[in-house]
Amino acid sequence: MEAAHIVFQLGFLQITSTVVTTWGILLLLGVGAWLATRNLSVASPGLVQTALEGAVQSIEAAIEGVLPGRSGLLLPFVGTLWIFVAVANLTGLVPELHSPTGDLSTTAALAFLVFLSVHWFGIRSSSLKTYLHHYLTPSPVLLPFHLLGELSRTLALAVRLFGNIMSLEMAALLVLLVAGLLVPVPILMLHIIEALVQAYIFGTLALIYIAGGMQSQEASHASDTTSSNAPDKKGSST
Repeated sequence: MEAAHIVFQLGFLQITSTVVTTWGILLLLGVGAWLATRNLSVASPGLVQTALEGAVQSIEAAIEGVLPGRSGLLLPFVGTLWIFVAVANLTGLVPELHSPTGDLSTTAALAFLVFLSVHWFGIRSSSLKTYLHHYLTPSPVLLPFHLLGELSRTLALAVRLFGNIMSLEMAALLVLLVAGLLVPVPILMLHIIEALVQAYIFGTLALIYIAGGMQSQEASHASDTTSSNAPDKKGSST
């Protein structure tokens, strides 16, 4: 797989082929979403609308399975993340293009967005004080380990997607070089399946991390409430 090359420069910013491809994907998704949703109908939904509704319902069901009652809150971010990663992974099938997710800078940016979203949704679930308190639970001694865990899982999220997509493209290229054009269809099918699986894994891990951030501070808040009410119950019993 070829390394990303510089296409042009904006001042001191070097715009690489990965960035240009990512912009193209964003433009494609934006225009496609506008075209697909401009003539929605409740009475007579078309084939495209039915397919879109099925995809949205599938994502909602996945979110509900992890965080019941929170699909409305998480659907815009998690759904967009799933769709973008899936399309980015499949971009490698287009001649002369490479998957942006085969570049560590792209997967690092995606992992950083997930990192920020974990804390954003966690704080929104209650308050900043309550959310930060869960890092000190059950003991303040565990604070460094909580912080290390946050950083390590973010790094693992970026490296996992990058490594899988890069190795997938390299394996497909090597097989095609050795076997020529005798086995293009199986290789393409393998690429499509693996690209979709990796997108699903990335989105699912992001959802689990967000759920962990939202539920951990809720559990911490519930623990504090129970401990504060314990003396009252003891006094009332006596």
